Amino acid sequence: MQILDILNTYPPAFPIISAIFGLMIGSFLNVVIFRLPVILQREWKQQCEEFLELESKKEDKPYNLSTPASSCPHCDHKIRPWENIPVISYLFLRGKCSACKKNISVRYPLIELTCGLMSGFIAWKFGFGFEAIAAIVLTWVLIALSMIDFDTKLLPDIITIPVLWLGILININGTFTSLESSVIGAMAGYLSLWSIYQIHHFFTGREGMGFGDFKLLALLGAWLGWQSLLMVVLLSSLVGAIVGISLIIIMGRDRMLPIPFGPYLASAGWISLVWGDQLLQIYLGVSGLQIT
Repeated sequence: MQILDILNTYPPAFPIISAIFGLMIGSFLNVVIFRLPVILQREWKQQCEEFLELESKKEDKPYNLSTPASSCPHCDHKIRPWENIPVISYLFLRGKCSACKKNISVRYPLIELTCGLMSGFIAWKFGFGFEAIAAIVLTWVLIALSMIDFDTKLLPDIITIPVLWLGILININGTFTSLESSVIGAMAGYLSLWSIYQIHHFFTGREGMGFGDFKLLALLGAWLGWQSLLMVVLLSSLVGAIVGISLIIIMGRDRMLPIPFGPYLASAGWISLVWGDQLLQIYLGVSGLQIT
């Protein structure tokens, strides 16, 4: 009860605690981002072998989110607890493995720092309460999905589907939107991108996006309501177009190579979570539309 009293009576405490906790969760997200696709690919391979009645070679060592212990990818040095403190350990080790002195990717502390800052910001924006805690959890999920999709072009059902249902559950009492809006948002989110995919495939014979994108937009619709979907799609398409054109012009990227759309959807969803009402009012004011 004393902790709750402090969080209620001392406003800065909640953002600070959330930011610190977010740093630790960011360290865990690094593990999820790297290992979950490998775990899923091993499971898919095993299922295919079983279906085709092929001889399956089982892995000698267990591989999951907790086993084996984290180690240096260059020399297999086991990372000790004091070498795994979010951001601080990276700075203390000057971005190098303590054993082989090879560089550690700066991406790890950046994800930790991003998770911490975004968690603290959400706590400051919403204030202490259930709404803020739910928004912080959604933030963690969107970070993980963005990076997994960026790396592998996968949006794992094992994350998107449960979190989609969680969004509907959370909105039973209207946390972010009404229950009716949440259910419609989930359906409309999926069907809108699914329809675009089918039309694009019919006329071009190519896949314009992955099925994971449909589920991610359905997830955002379940959390934020159907009213947010137009804003999410517009923002994600705008950012995706800018980034895609920049990669083609500046870096000479082949325009036929697919670009993962999940990070843009996730970013647009997070922006809508934080500033959705303001952005919607601006859009309606400019367009002259009315949404009830």
